[in-house]
Amino acid sequence: MANSSVILSSFICHKSLPQYTLNFAQSNSRLKLRLTQAVSISCDYTCLEVKDVSYRPPGTQVNLLNRVSFSLPERSFGLIFGQSGSGKTTLLQLLAGLNKPTSGSINIQRYGNDGKPNQPPQLLPPERVGIVFQFPERYFVADTVLDEVTFGWPRQRGGLQLKEQLALKLQRALSWVGLNGISLDKDPHSLSGGYKRRLALAIQLVQIPDLLILDEPLAGLDWKARADVVRLLRHLKKELNVLVVSHDLMELAALVDLCWRMEMGGVLRKANIPL
Repeated sequence: MANSSVILSSFICHKSLPQYTLNFAQSNSRLKLRLTQAVSISCDYTCLEVKDVSYRPPGTQVNLLNRVSFSLPERSFGLIFGQSGSGKTTLLQLLAGLNKPTSGSINIQRYGNDGKPNQPPQLLPPERVGIVFQFPERYFVADTVLDEVTFGWPRQRGGLQLKEQLALKLQRALSWVGLNGISLDKDPHSLSGGYKRRLALAIQLVQIPDLLILDEPLAGLDWKARADVVRLLRHLKKELNVLVVSHDLMELAALVDLCWRMEMGGVLRKANIPL
C-alpha cells in the first residue's frame, strides 16, 4: 500500500511539498525587521460567549434549552455533563449551526490585554465549528482514508498553489491526530475503534476550527483506545477551543478547565466534576 507521503504527492501533482528557508542574502535591516516581527507578542485573546440562549423546536410550546449562558476562553477545555434528555446534544447542535436559537446569541468576542473587548462581538460562523458526533465512524462514506478526509472539500478547479495549501492542511491534521504514518488508501472501516475516532477528528481539523465539539468521544471504545483519545485531546487543547459532552467524567477530569452541568429542562449551571 502507498504511504501518506506518496499519496499526498500524487494529490497535489507535485514531487514535494514546498520548503520554506530564510534567505540570508537579505540586507541586515530587512533581516532585523523580520526578526522583530517574529518575536512580537500580542496579549489579545478570544472567547466563545453564549448568552441567554433558549431553544424551542418549531411547532412546540416547550423549551428544550432555557437561557443558557457560558463562556470558554481560547485554548480551553470545557466539559458539559448531565442526564440523558437534559438538552446537551441540542446545545451542541446550536453551536454547530445545525439549528438556530429561539433567542439569545452565540458569539466570538476578542479582548485586549486590559481584559476589555476591543471590537464588537462576531457571530460564531458554522463553517468555523468542527463537530464530531457520538460514533462518528457510522457516517463514513468513502472507500479510502484520503477520500474520507477530503470528501467535503470544495470541488472547484484550482491551481497548484491551492492544491499545495490543501495538502499541507491535510498533512498537518493527520499529524495532529497521530495518523501521519497510516496508508491513506486504507479502507477507513478497517481501522481500529481508536483510529476511527482519530480519523473523524482529522476530518474536522483540516480547516482549523474556532471551536471543536465532541459528543461522547470515549463511547464504545476499549480501555486502550480510550486512553489514546484522552492523550490526543490533551494535545488538541493546546491548539484549540475544545468543548466536550460526556458521561466519562473521571477519565477527562485532568483536561478540564471549565465544567457545567445540564439539568433537566435545559438549564445549564457551572459545576465541579462529581467525585
